[in-house]
Amino acid sequence: MIVGLTSCGSGDSQESFGGPTMGSSYSIQYVRRPTVAGPVEVRRQVEAILDEVDRQMSTYRGDSDIERFNRSPADSCQAMPAPVLELVSVGEQLSQQSGGAYDLTVGPLMNLWGFGPQARDEQVPSAQALASARQRVGYGHLRIEGDQLCKDAAVEVDFDSIAAGYTVDRITAMLQAQGINSFLVEVTGELKAVGRKLDGSAWKIALEEPRDDRQVLERVIELNGYGVSTSGDYRNYFEQDGQRYSHTFDARTGAPVRHQLASVAVIDRSALMADGLSTLLLILGPERGLAYAEQHQIAAFFVLRSNTGFVTRTSQAFDRLEAGTGQ
Repeated sequence: MIVGLTSCGSGDSQESFGGPTMGSSYSIQYVRRPTVAGPVEVRRQVEAILDEVDRQMSTYRGDSDIERFNRSPADSCQAMPAPVLELVSVGEQLSQQSGGAYDLTVGPLMNLWGFGPQARDEQVPSAQALASARQRVGYGHLRIEGDQLCKDAAVEVDFDSIAAGYTVDRITAMLQAQGINSFLVEVTGELKAVGRKLDGSAWKIALEEPRDDRQVLERVIELNGYGVSTSGDYRNYFEQDGQRYSHTFDARTGAPVRHQLASVAVIDRSALMADGLSTLLLILGPERGLAYAEQHQIAAFFVLRSNTGFVTRTSQAFDRLEAGTGQ
């Protein structure tokens, strides 16, 4: 879990607003100089971006661009907006780098296990139902031809693991284009901080233990120019016959991950990459996830369950950032 820690600036120059989005919420804080837009205009532009992302990428509305593609049959192509094609390309990159563990087409599996937008009961599916769903999963069934997205099987694309991070980057670019250079952007928990607060202090982010019963602070870090994303199994899960099943899936097995890694936070210049990488590392688990983070120089903060509570591990890139020596 990630929480922004803020303090009040003096006067009326530190602005903030927020609202609902993507089934959750968003919030913006920024330092308003005399030459930059006020919160009414900034909010209008922010919500225009949120509305565009929803129209293009939401799997919870039948008229979105990606749901139109998801309903199309195998061996078909459809013209898609450039942002949709961009995220498909990012998803393919993450899938290849994770050996197929991360996959944007796990939607049929999520629905089958009770987690997706078309889900029914939360339960362990039968082997027959699982085998049937897995026939409609696999990033290799997707390809991009010009401005078209094509598929050779009846796969469905779900951007839940990267859409919020992408949106944070879009809002960041808009704010900077408006001459706003000190801000904290948050969309459904994905964050990016640039510059400093009105009083000159840093934007601070709290990394917490993945608990539902109370907030337990693990680490506070200062951010400037970085996005941060967390992924965990502690919010959306069910238990059956003493086993815990989360909404995070390994596409290679067709089942929710089952290991001791409870959450991963990733810090990256790109909130989009932080978003996708936090999911990827959570899927890989504590040992393989940490090895992957070290290999690719990813700043990652791992929280693992143990018999005595939670323990944390950090990558070397995270340690360098925390010490102020990272790039």
